[in-house]
Amino acid sequence: MRFDLVDLKLFTHIAEAQSLTGGAQRSHLSLAAASTRIKNLEEHVGVKLLSRSSQGVKVTGAGETLLAHARRVLRQLEQLSGDLQEYAAGVKGHVRVFANTTAMSEFLPAVLRSYLVSHPDVTIDMHERLSPDIVRAVQEGIVDIGIIAGNVRTEGLEVMPYRRDRLVLATALSHPLAERGRVDFIDTLDYDFIGLPEDSAIHNFLKRAAADLQRSLRWRVQVSNFETACRMIEANVGVGVLPETTARRHARAMSLRIVQLDDEWAERQLQICVADLDALPLFARKLVDLLVEDGQGRQD
Repeated sequence: MRFDLVDLKLFTHIAEAQSLTGGAQRSHLSLAAASTRIKNLEEHVGVKLLSRSSQGVKVTGAGETLLAHARRVLRQLEQLSGDLQEYAAGVKGHVRVFANTTAMSEFLPAVLRSYLVSHPDVTIDMHERLSPDIVRAVQEGIVDIGIIAGNVRTEGLEVMPYRRDRLVLATALSHPLAERGRVDFIDTLDYDFIGLPEDSAIHNFLKRAAADLQRSLRWRVQVSNFETACRMIEANVGVGVLPETTARRHARAMSLRIVQLDDEWAERQLQICVADLDALPLFARKLVDLLVEDGQGRQD
């Protein structure tokens, strides 16, 4: 079964506009031409893809399946175009990576430095995301490699262990929680918090953790990085939850108290996930190999 890219783009535009006319306009086609293309597409697949009414059109169940695949194909074609333009500019490869906060800030910099030295013609596009969003991006082909944490469903993906990650509470030495060796997250919610920006993965993770307790976080100050957050915590402006490796690194230069969190989610196994390792380009597989090697040598 073969599909026309013009038809896939048209169908996507119609679904997004919920209008045959609107979709035709976005595709720069006449209404008659668009209608004929959709009719032929439905005959080709043998099922109705759109439900028409006086209010417009709605995507059927089969149409939802086609829409998901069409978006994935069109997105991958856009990425292919971008990658080929980079080749024309002298770049020989491009790897897309999504990772959680701890991996981004603590573990990946050294690995990527080593990788890029040995692969000078490869570029890496890396973004911080929540683990469920990372899994979805790998499944949909948006990224090549994901690094996730916690109990996230990874059906259909190849998963390899990476590092262990623990979140801890950092406080000033004079803070009321500083004398406690361990604490439940719920007991911290009566105090002001220092956090990273709202678009950071750890901010959204903690927000969800508080919501699960039917509570909310009292954000006192939001800063751009962990170092600034630790300086605010040292000044007793508020407390903060951050990766233990980060907290201990900054505690060597600042007066911070590190308090263990007893919540189950505080200790997590980081994992590397890919859609199909064998289908990755060789230069991307080399990065996966380096990550696996780093994890095996640095299990905490």
